[in-house]
Amino acid sequence: MEYLIRFSQSHETFRLAEIQSLAIVEDIDLEIISYSEESPFCIVRLQSEDAARTLLRRSVLTQTIHEHWGTAETYDELHAAVKRDTAHLWPQYKEVSFKINIDAYQGSRSEKQKLKLINSFSYLPFEGLILLKSPDQEFTIFEQWEWDSVPRNLPNPLKVHFGRLVAHSVREVIKTYDLKKRTYISTTSMDSELALVTANIALAAPGKIFYDPFVGTGSFPIACAHFGALGMGSDIDGRSVRGEGGKRSLKGNFEQYGLETLLGDVFVSDLTNSPVRRTRIFDGIVCDPPYGVREGLKVLGCRDPENKDAWLVEKGKRWYQKSTFVPPKKAYSFVAILDDILDFASDTLVDSGRLSFWMPTANDQEQEMPVPTHPCLSVVVVCTQVFNRWSRRLITYRRLPDSEVDISALAQRKQEEQLDGHTADDLNAFRRAYFKGFRTDQADTDVVTE
Repeated sequence: MEYLIRFSQSHETFRLAEIQSLAIVEDIDLEIISYSEESPFCIVRLQSEDAARTLLRRSVLTQTIHEHWGTAETYDELHAAVKRDTAHLWPQYKEVSFKINIDAYQGSRSEKQKLKLINSFSYLPFEGLILLKSPDQEFTIFEQWEWDSVPRNLPNPLKVHFGRLVAHSVREVIKTYDLKKRTYISTTSMDSELALVTANIALAAPGKIFYDPFVGTGSFPIACAHFGALGMGSDIDGRSVRGEGGKRSLKGNFEQYGLETLLGDVFVSDLTNSPVRRTRIFDGIVCDPPYGVREGLKVLGCRDPENKDAWLVEKGKRWYQKSTFVPPKKAYSFVAILDDILDFASDTLVDSGRLSFWMPTANDQEQEMPVPTHPCLSVVVVCTQVFNRWSRRLITYRRLPDSEVDISALAQRKQEEQLDGHTADDLNAFRRAYFKGFRTDQADTDVVTE
């Protein structure tokens, strides 16, 4: 049976990835019949109406799902399709109350035009009451217009659809977890919508264990816990985890939403020196690693532990158990931290477990950062949030069963060659490009020449 999904008008590259991931979580056979990122309408094939409701019960980027009654380029063609394909459905809605809505995407209709369009469906043999509030059934006319149709005063839409409402999504949950209402946040807290979407794409669900190695104030574990997963995390900066204590802490955030029973554990740790046992225990890893822009990317350690910084090492051996001890840190390569994440995921994810992490990149193809790869991980989907001169990607991987891993490729894998330099700029190409305004060397030369 065909259904029409009405997506929200945001995060276009994430929409299909989320709905396909939810089909996996809910064990639903989903076939995409028609979809374009230019349109919020997607036609799919599902087993039943119950499957349609189930598919949307935790979706964030959809608005509604409808039983698909017809699609065409003109209203005459749409009416012909509805009469031809859905006449067998009409008797069951003959006596119920109903209403017909109009959803004009990128277009506009006057009230007089809307009434005329609704009346054009008068051939439907519905004899029930027309109720504008809480009817038994809702039908919707969907119009897809060109993006500048209103100022150009275009007469007709590009495409029209007609369908019966089946279910709404849970998009309102975004407001529940809105950062403006959260007691404890920081400048790096991920907004609620994208945190929830990340959890969905990573397949967070009851009975699963999810881990964030850059946990901060807990945005991702909270999103995973909302969908029933046990959330765990660590961070190199214990201050971000502890906060001021009580309500203004990561634990306080979980308590604010009544999710404290789904907080596994949070500890202070550096991913490159993690105490986590390298065994396959996590169902998912979700994170937003530091980009090293606000401050240089750092990990625990010393630049020169054998000579110049040897005294720091000795001090650490004597004082590491004291509550006032602050371990030394050194600048680190952003490329290396991405490789560390992939290595950690390959060692700790269960078969088919997912790693979803955010990664910045320049919009200029010449400066674009490639998607990192690993023999034990296959790329599931890459979603992109575009800003001005740079973007950030949500890259999702699936842990391959050992039987599917290319052993020769795994044996040949090496860490990225250590970059020369000791400063944050030396070790982070993205940081250098960011503060140069993502200008290429050629662009700089042109400016000087002029």
